[in-house]
Amino acid sequence: MRVRMAAVIVGLIAASAPALAKNTHVHKTTAAAAGRAVVHRPAVRTPAARKARVAALPVAETARGHHRKGGKAVQKRNRDKEGGPLASLDRDPPAAAPNFPTETVGWRLIEDSASGARLGLPEKLVPRAGASRTGSRWSSAQGQIQIETFRLTEAALPALFEAEKKASHRQVASSALKADAFVVAGVQGLKNFVVRADARGAEVRGVTVLYDQATEGIMDRVAAAVARSFAGFPDPNAAPLPGLRRTVEYGTAIVVTSEGDLLAPARLTDECQALTVPGLGHAERVAEDNANDLALIRLYGARNLLPAPLGTDSVDSGRGNEFTLVGVADPLAQGGGAVVTSAAASLTAQGITPAPKPGFSGAAALDAHGRFAGMVDLNPPVIAGNGGAAPAATLAAAETVRAFLQEHHIAPAAVGPTAMEQSVVRVICVRK
Repeated sequence: MRVRMAAVIVGLIAASAPALAKNTHVHKTTAAAAGRAVVHRPAVRTPAARKARVAALPVAETARGHHRKGGKAVQKRNRDKEGGPLASLDRDPPAAAPNFPTETVGWRLIEDSASGARLGLPEKLVPRAGASRTGSRWSSAQGQIQIETFRLTEAALPALFEAEKKASHRQVASSALKADAFVVAGVQGLKNFVVRADARGAEVRGVTVLYDQATEGIMDRVAAAVARSFAGFPDPNAAPLPGLRRTVEYGTAIVVTSEGDLLAPARLTDECQALTVPGLGHAERVAEDNANDLALIRLYGARNLLPAPLGTDSVDSGRGNEFTLVGVADPLAQGGGAVVTSAAASLTAQGITPAPKPGFSGAAALDAHGRFAGMVDLNPPVIAGNGGAAPAATLAAAETVRAFLQEHHIAPAAVGPTAMEQSVVRVICVRK
């Protein structure tokens, strides 16, 4: 295995070396040994020679003090050149940027609905998406690059760690095991591989990256970034990370006609492969106002819905007012439930505070007299400096909402026979 792969592998575990001292098995070349290989002999590219080099790694020596010394040397080179070690079992802060051109590879943070994990994905490099046996799979057109998630509901992390190292056709160059995570990297047949897994109780969620050695110029760094970004059990109540695009996203829609017209945020309904309102059926987006983040979606075949009273001006318009937000929180934020709930909030110059729970994007805001004051708009997070900022929750004012509806020939109901709780529904966007 060439030096570049060795450097990536060392970087994957270097930051966790102190914590792994008692329970880690590490197999890799030292930086000095790798350096001598480069100086005294040409790079070996035949598969047999690469496997021989991996098999000949000084296991006993590098598992001890030489591992740390070599790891620090590689870390220093990477830090001087690219701003930090390539990857580790310790995740980077949310705002940390990968050390490759993100736009070129289509880098995006996603939430994988099949496994429940969050990870970074180079979408332009792996445009083909599908299902795997226990997760999701993405691959390049000819299969040179493959990324696959997995989820095991009954597994022992140490046993799985050993099984991954002993998998057929694998030559392990480096591995690290902690109480709740592991990483394994090396050569598998004619490809390089990296496996990262996280555990919680008996459940294990992980990701495997396979890529041809001909692509390692960019994929060494991308594979390390995928492993570094992987979070098997993300906090469902945490604010969305900058750049995160969920494959399954939950939000709220407001009923505006009895025939199935609904108001929802444009961001929530963007790029949806399927748009569903549970219990009512499939919907499609028929109009949008991206400047104000408004979208009109239509349920075909729906009848006798209860439209929300949107036509009466709020008597408490202006900043600094108290509101009641009515929406349907993300199922992970309400223990799997789907009930309509309400929350108190204030509108200030900084937006709606406190920020509502995930799923409240599209919720109705009512003033102190119970009149419609606007629709909640959860903006994507903004990176400020070296840290991530919480998402801004703002309000699409009632007059803006009414103008949008009237533009599309919908007369908002001035009054309603029921409470707002009966005129908001959950909407689910499923993306590729």
